[in-house]
Amino acid sequence: MFASRMSRRAVLAGTAAAAAVPLLSGRAQAAGAGATAPSYRWRNAVVGGTGFVTGVLFHPSVRGLAYARTDIGGAYRWDDRAARWIPLIDHIGWDDWNLLGVEAIAVDPVHPERLYLALGTYTQSWAGNGTVLRSEDRGATWSRSDLTVKLGANEDGRGAGERLLVDPRDSDVLWLGTRHDGLLKSTDRGATWAAVSAFPGIPNAGGQGVTLLVAVGRCVYAGWGDGDGSSPNLFRTADGSTWEAVPHQPSGASAKVPIRAAYDCHARELYVTYADAPGPNGQANGSVHKLATSSGKWTEVTPVKPGGTAGDGSADTFGYGGVAVDARRPGTVVVSTNNRWAAVDTLYRTTDGGRSWTSLKDEAVLDVSETPFLTFGAEQPKFGWWIQAVAVDPYDSRHVVYGTGATLYGTRDLVHWAPRIRGLEETSVRQLISPPVGEAHLISGSGDIGVLYHERLTASPSRGMATNPVFGSATGLAQAAGRPAYVVRTGWGDNGNGAYSNDGGRTWAPFAGQPSIAHDAPGPIATNADGSVLLWSFVHWDGTKYPAHRSADNGTTWTEISSFPKGATPVADPADPTLFYAYDTDTGTLLASTDSGRSFTVRATGLPSGDSQFKVVAAPGRSGDLWLSAKGNGLFRSVDGGATFAKVDSCWASYTLGFGKAADGADYPAVYQVGSTESSTAVYRSDDGARTWVRINDDRHQWGYIGDVIVGDPRIHGRVYLATNGRGIQYGEPV
Repeated sequence: MFASRMSRRAVLAGTAAAAAVPLLSGRAQAAGAGATAPSYRWRNAVVGGTGFVTGVLFHPSVRGLAYARTDIGGAYRWDDRAARWIPLIDHIGWDDWNLLGVEAIAVDPVHPERLYLALGTYTQSWAGNGTVLRSEDRGATWSRSDLTVKLGANEDGRGAGERLLVDPRDSDVLWLGTRHDGLLKSTDRGATWAAVSAFPGIPNAGGQGVTLLVAVGRCVYAGWGDGDGSSPNLFRTADGSTWEAVPHQPSGASAKVPIRAAYDCHARELYVTYADAPGPNGQANGSVHKLATSSGKWTEVTPVKPGGTAGDGSADTFGYGGVAVDARRPGTVVVSTNNRWAAVDTLYRTTDGGRSWTSLKDEAVLDVSETPFLTFGAEQPKFGWWIQAVAVDPYDSRHVVYGTGATLYGTRDLVHWAPRIRGLEETSVRQLISPPVGEAHLISGSGDIGVLYHERLTASPSRGMATNPVFGSATGLAQAAGRPAYVVRTGWGDNGNGAYSNDGGRTWAPFAGQPSIAHDAPGPIATNADGSVLLWSFVHWDGTKYPAHRSADNGTTWTEISSFPKGATPVADPADPTLFYAYDTDTGTLLASTDSGRSFTVRATGLPSGDSQFKVVAAPGRSGDLWLSAKGNGLFRSVDGGATFAKVDSCWASYTLGFGKAADGADYPAVYQVGSTESSTAVYRSDDGARTWVRINDDRHQWGYIGDVIVGDPRIHGRVYLATNGRGIQYGEPV
């Protein structure tokens, strides 16, 4: 799949091959008389990482076996033979979307086939409870144990841990640290769980709870994140029943929250990283300490204390995050700084037990040619930020990997670093376009990495993030239906919030002007069929809605549209340049403009309301052919420009809908949707104008929440692109 040489890129490869993952059976369900379910192959459109890798574990007794976890994009196992990551929980479905966040991973040092995951993305009342998955075959198949408590893999402290541990005295015993419900224990390999009443930490509904669990010989140590800097925050048990505070432990603001810990079994020393906040954001102080477990003596070994002055004159504030010991060399340890924005985070390495340290960033040579977006529009990539996951290969002392907010870097010589991310895709995707002509079959807009032009689906876009200007997260992406060379985009940026392209999205230029609200509330944008008019809607991240604006001079000047419903998504008619539509989700009203967006008037009323995620999509090549996905209210269609809508009886729920090339002999484009025709929410295709549907994903390919965007390829019948919230862009093709 990748053209670059394996010898340099495949840094996680060892000499032994990990077990391959067999395809799990999943029957594609069909709905409608005579419908036949096609077989589909699903793959990621390659970007490469793009999200926060919160944990990496090398198995201590199997060469080449490693696991990674992410905050919203699932867990992965390293396939040593293929030199790529294998996703392990893509089977998580729509109803369990909250389980795509991985709070913690645990491996069993004695039984290498066993693997445990603690899943749960959010702890808020609207999120479901957490779950523990148990595998006897390295994640190829799973058993599930639902918890009565919530976990928070995408909340503060998500880079701490690990919070899940196999007891070093008994492989049937597992420990699980929670955010708000104290410490849990299982005595049947994770099948059932009970609270540990003897644990000293007092559960706190708004706290951080247990931040880490680590085996130290036959003892278990637990970090506690709810202290004030003066009370104990590190506890231990030697018998699995009684717990005590570790004597003489460090205190103060720099040791307020234990983040991670690693045990050097040869030197019998436990290294602990600390910060004044759980991170990844908000840390301004931190330290590193080690405990000689035989004598009980603590020694501070902080490489550089926060609080100095960075090169730009600002305060050099940060905490400490990751820590990993070298299993082959006593006294060799790697730690990471975290939230060090001015000087940029680094890894420090010691070979003498912390008496002296070397910053690996200072001599680092970064090669991001395989994932060019990592320059983030600059000339060179940065060493990284949000570094809380660090691992040293137990079979190779110079093989180090570390996770960042965007990728996983690795080295074999402590100097040359490159992303080690093949197969791991964590993008949260917001917009997709499949152009009818041109080199690229796909243009995407995502959180954190802006807009990408995918000239190939099997390699990360060569141009990297769209620049001039650079956006963090994209909020709008549109193409002129009758002039596909013209594309516009909007998003969060410091040097402009809108841009246009006259070459199909290859290169960009900023709008010459923009409304003042655009900087603080950039929202979706639309362009009419010939690209002569732009409509830009504005929504702040907190939900506040503002009046939309119109430009008829390519973004040079803008005028407010008082009749456009605030916060609505503008929709252009694909055939008539004078027509625009808007759906007021607050009132369930469809409005239309017949004067190129200058004014809008009410057409249909009494439609589903109360949910900003309801979506209107215009069928390509037709004027006035509108489809409304109203989630559990169903799917509606209008063929008269929104004057009237009729409910589509073939499905009872529709979350997002799009179109692709018509089937041979069909007179209407293929329709794709994420919705429900029977009992399950899935991905469906219709080749007969939504009279019948066939399910085109299977139980192995579900990816949690997939309700934002779906679009078919206008040039290839059957190919469909699907946005996920944490598993990147999935595309499916008939086989």
